[in-house]
Amino acid sequence: MPKVAKAKKTQQWIQNALEDAKTQDIAVLDVRKISDFTDYMVISTGTSNRHVQSSADKVVETLRGHGVRPVGIEGKQIGDWVLIDFGDVVAHIMREQTRDFYNLEKLWSDAKRVKPGKHKETVKTPRSPRKMKTAKK
Repeated sequence: MPKVAKAKKTQQWIQNALEDAKTQDIAVLDVRKISDFTDYMVISTGTSNRHVQSSADKVVETLRGHGVRPVGIEGKQIGDWVLIDFGDVVAHIMREQTRDFYNLEKLWSDAKRVKPGKHKETVKTPRSPRKMKTAKK
């Protein structure tokens, strides 16, 4: 898969995981033209420290199901702001006060905003084979 397509898929999987985790105000920034360290930033708000932490777990678990592992995770212990680095995509999950204070969307205001949308793609999990019912005699 080409690098751009891989980054786009990763961004969509992160966005879906954050939507499933019920985070708020998901913003996706395309920073390819203004950044050399990542292609996309996905920013969302958790309602509490625990919600931020569990949402981060959901993102990591979802991407692991697609064979993608994070390069690094920062801030998970405290849960005020968790940064998950997937290389081509960086996810920021923050409490509302932290998001308002750092205002990443303003900091990266030159970035192109990606329109939100549901891009559902399910991960097929292997099933155990069903036993065939035999006719009673």
